[in-house]
Amino acid sequence: MITLIVRRVGELLLLLLGISFLVFGSMYIAPGDPASMIGGPTATEADLENIRENLGLNDPFLVQYGRYLGNAVQGDFGYSYQTKQSVADAIAVRFPNTLKLAIASMVVAVVIGLVAGLISALRHNSWLDFTSTTFALAGISIPNFWLGALLILVFAVNLQWLPVGGLSEPFYTAEGFKQLILPAITLGTGSAAMIARMTRSSMLEVVRADYVRTARAKGVKETKVIWVHTLKNAMIPVITVIGLNFGFLLGGTIITEKVFAINGVGRLMIDAIAMRDFPLVQGSVLLVATLFVVVNLIVDIVYTYVDPRIKYE
Repeated sequence: MITLIVRRVGELLLLLLGISFLVFGSMYIAPGDPASMIGGPTATEADLENIRENLGLNDPFLVQYGRYLGNAVQGDFGYSYQTKQSVADAIAVRFPNTLKLAIASMVVAVVIGLVAGLISALRHNSWLDFTSTTFALAGISIPNFWLGALLILVFAVNLQWLPVGGLSEPFYTAEGFKQLILPAITLGTGSAAMIARMTRSSMLEVVRADYVRTARAKGVKETKVIWVHTLKNAMIPVITVIGLNFGFLLGGTIITEKVFAINGVGRLMIDAIAMRDFPLVQGSVLLVATLFVVVNLIVDIVYTYVDPRIKYE
């Protein structure tokens, strides 16, 4: 296990190096002049040239990238062109909202997905199975922005049960919990549908295995057959889907944050791209990439606890 963690950390560093190079290169060749965005419409050509010189934008690409990489290793990701705020500080302020939204969405997805998948598998070819598979198809097909707008219209505007958006209050308060409900459902529905489909297919495969039939033939209670012999062995592909979806949720909250006016990393990234605020874009992308790889490492570790037969060489 220690060998696995060390190897994955090394892979993480190499992956982040490649991602940083690609992101920095994309920002370098992207249309638009950061100096013009900073100087504004009243800046003269001399002012723009002075800004480029101060920011090091006149240096060759490899020189700029090497300087950025050296600073990033020390935890310095630069400063926002627009707000002059440290990139690390700007992300630190927004990241808790994104993390809360991703965790809440994942809870919604896991609860709904596992329950729907189990019911569908245990009542195979029944109306419950048909209802569950229809829900899964609808959950995958419905776009987040449409579902979010619909939920706002029904529950926030018409019924006025829940707030329209924002995560201004702590999640453990009543108001903060209410603010999380609609965006969590909006973001978690698609993941719930995928988890439900994977749970159903994995359960149907395992429930036909010889050891399950043997357990039933020996008189083992049905509840124990399901929860001990079947579900645990069916969880490996489900855990994979859960881990991948959580990684995507951490970096894929952009649309939901926009719809519900949540000040998260996704919204920060979109605004930074629109303003050609390259340091903010690079820092946000590196954060998302790091989180995605870390989540996958955690999934690999969880495998060994769910199924001790899995060994990493």
